[in-house]
Amino acid sequence: MYQMRVRVERTVSLRRKVSVIGCVLDREVKMARSGRISRRQFLPIGAAAAAQLAVPVRLRAQTKARTFVLVHGAWHGGWCWRRVADRLTAKGHYVLTPALSGVGERSHLKPEDIDLMTQVNDVAGEIKWRDLDDVVLVGHSYGGMVITGVAEQMRERIGAIVYLDAFQPSDGQALADFSSRTSWPEPVTLAPPASYFHVNDKDAAWVQSKLTAHPTQCFTQKLKVAGAYQSIAKKLYIRAPLFAQKGFDQALARCRADHSWQTATVTCGHDVMIDQPAELTAMLERFA
Repeated sequence: MYQMRVRVERTVSLRRKVSVIGCVLDREVKMARSGRISRRQFLPIGAAAAAQLAVPVRLRAQTKARTFVLVHGAWHGGWCWRRVADRLTAKGHYVLTPALSGVGERSHLKPEDIDLMTQVNDVAGEIKWRDLDDVVLVGHSYGGMVITGVAEQMRERIGAIVYLDAFQPSDGQALADFSSRTSWPEPVTLAPPASYFHVNDKDAAWVQSKLTAHPTQCFTQKLKVAGAYQSIAKKLYIRAPLFAQKGFDQALARCRADHSWQTATVTCGHDVMIDQPAELTAMLERFA
């Protein structure tokens, strides 16, 4: 309702401005025809009027509201997106930061019943039941596995996709395939310390207090990928190279070699949304 009211007010304002400028131009044309002002004097008046008309149209294009669905990574929760979500919301966008089953805000759920497809369905359900379309779908780290699965289910609902320092699986791959670990504990995998993610010193203790164990089946279940995400028109891969991960480097190299992708790098730790929220917000807005 708020966005609708703003659009109506802008439309009314633009119509009023068009009416006023039209009257001014009409008056100046009559003066030019009568000889009271010269053609040389008239031209700057017309140019100035045209500039006045262009301003609101340009501003409206720059502030087009989008729908963002921001998916967190392993051991995290929707909480990690708060700074970015607040900034996007303040600019008029609609933002969802779903907590995946078994972690963060939903860590009370039994981990034995949760696997990768459970978490894919968490996000797909948000999009389906909220009737979202033309979504900007962003996945961080392990969230890349999740958004790849979401794209397989509802490609038509996604207008743009962003892999933020994230895994980009091929058909039949699990997150475990990107790791050197030979065994995985059941039913959960404990979170590493915040220092593992190279979180900035100011936020390290806060992040540490929020990390939760992650259901192990999310890491070991293989994903069926037909490549739906590749057919999305707008695609962006963002890499934070200070965080060492061979799988991310390989994904970035593939995207750089494919002209249908945009790529970017940031100079901070792995949790970009925490270390550089303003920069990431601006990057997502420019891309979307």
